[in-house]
Amino acid sequence: MAIVIPDLGVFGPESGLQPLAACSDGRFRPGHDGVVSVTATGDGKVEFIAFADHTLAYVRSALGYPAYYPVRPVALERPVQAVLMDLDGTSVRSERFWIWIIEQTTASLLGDPRFTLEEADLPFVSGHSVSEHLQYCIQKYCPGQTVEAARALYFEHTRREMAAILEGHGRADAFVPAPGLKEFLLALKARGIKIGLVTSGLYEKAYPEIVAAFRALGLGDPAAFYDAIITAGFPLRRGEVGTLGELSPKPHPWLYAETARVGLGIPFAARNSVLGIEDSGAGVCAIRLAGFPTVGLAGGNIIESGTRALCDFYCESLAEVLRLIE
Repeated sequence: MAIVIPDLGVFGPESGLQPLAACSDGRFRPGHDGVVSVTATGDGKVEFIAFADHTLAYVRSALGYPAYYPVRPVALERPVQAVLMDLDGTSVRSERFWIWIIEQTTASLLGDPRFTLEEADLPFVSGHSVSEHLQYCIQKYCPGQTVEAARALYFEHTRREMAAILEGHGRADAFVPAPGLKEFLLALKARGIKIGLVTSGLYEKAYPEIVAAFRALGLGDPAAFYDAIITAGFPLRRGEVGTLGELSPKPHPWLYAETARVGLGIPFAARNSVLGIEDSGAGVCAIRLAGFPTVGLAGGNIIESGTRALCDFYCESLAEVLRLIE
């Protein structure tokens, strides 16, 4: 039977969305208080509470701070004013590297250098915040440890590996530009379309990625090229000041909303002229909850996360996305 979710769409059994008997926090249940249905993405990260004429999205949190958001209708309006692009997977192929860092961190927590993650772990150690990735590994592999201890080890591994990469003797396959990235970015520039780069990654891990990719592409300084770059900020460490980012990453909408409204100066009323591109289920939800038309890009975990149906468009390549914009 098809599920009607106002302002989101009509979804059949093949959509990957899963009907629920109740919202996971117990607040909403079909048939009570005007609720028509409760439906979750395939990975269970986001739940949609449908009423007769509107929908709420409930974003779950591994750290105990979930949130509700209104679902807004979207419809792409041309000419496109701006394109918002994810970093990992969409712009730069680096997901395996950061999963490896999570794996190394877990190995350190366990005191077992031979530890490896399982294939089933992959949807839970990519696309979300560092703390959520680590919380998942702690719960599954080392429940006696803390997120704080894991974060200290994570940044120790990250600083070591990033320094090695910038010095030219790190993992050569760590950061590879996505196929067609240069042509895509230059085509947007030629059309006068604003470009925002959006990532749930912390600055110290995200910015070297795009710097390395731009070096490989011969595009110069990414800070001068992009119209806005928004990361999850700077990590909180003892004796230092951190920034907001660990509790508000994708699939929360704030990174995309801030890039468009604050970074690019595009008002909420013009949001349908802003196109978001993502290759992860968490990112698709983030764009959609921010109120922007959403392009899913093949190669990530959109299909596996059960969020394909939330994409307004689904493309196999950046060249195909460009044809969509024209």
